[in-house]
Amino acid sequence: MRILGIDPGLATVGFSVVNTDKTKMKLVTCGVISTPAHTSLSSRLDRIFCDINELINTFSPDVMSIEELFFNTNITTGISVAHARGVILLAAYRAGVRVFEYTPLQVKQAVVGYGRAEKNQVIEMVKRILGLPSAPKPDDAADAVALAICHARSSTSLLSRKEDEGLCSTI
Repeated sequence: MRILGIDPGLATVGFSVVNTDKTKMKLVTCGVISTPAHTSLSSRLDRIFCDINELINTFSPDVMSIEELFFNTNITTGISVAHARGVILLAAYRAGVRVFEYTPLQVKQAVVGYGRAEKNQVIEMVKRILGLPSAPKPDDAADAVALAICHARSSTSLLSRKEDEGLCSTI
């Protein structure tokens, strides 16, 4: 399975492409989409939409794993991220890429084993899980890799399988 991990934002969108089978994961690429400050919202959203489409066309992901919107204290930032998420989700929908959304707590739990882990712990585990010589940079790209890992681990869980796939009756 090929997973496109997305850490949404307006100024910076982190992305990753991770290949996985049932036993191992391999990072194909990761990076960021940056939009210039002091340009219109519409222009920035167009850039994100076009770049996400290019990623989808280039890497042909089977699924997209994206962070759910999380409002902390700054609602204005949250609204900007919501705009960006909207065009990212639209790009996936139009390309027929199935989308899975995860909260920051779910990502930390899947990657580190602890939902309240610190950012540096998540980044270190991303490096270890994928056997990378150094952590992905910048942090937005590392977050996108963590989102892909989260989906890879969640999708292979016995709990995520359909009932008709012959699960043990004790589950």
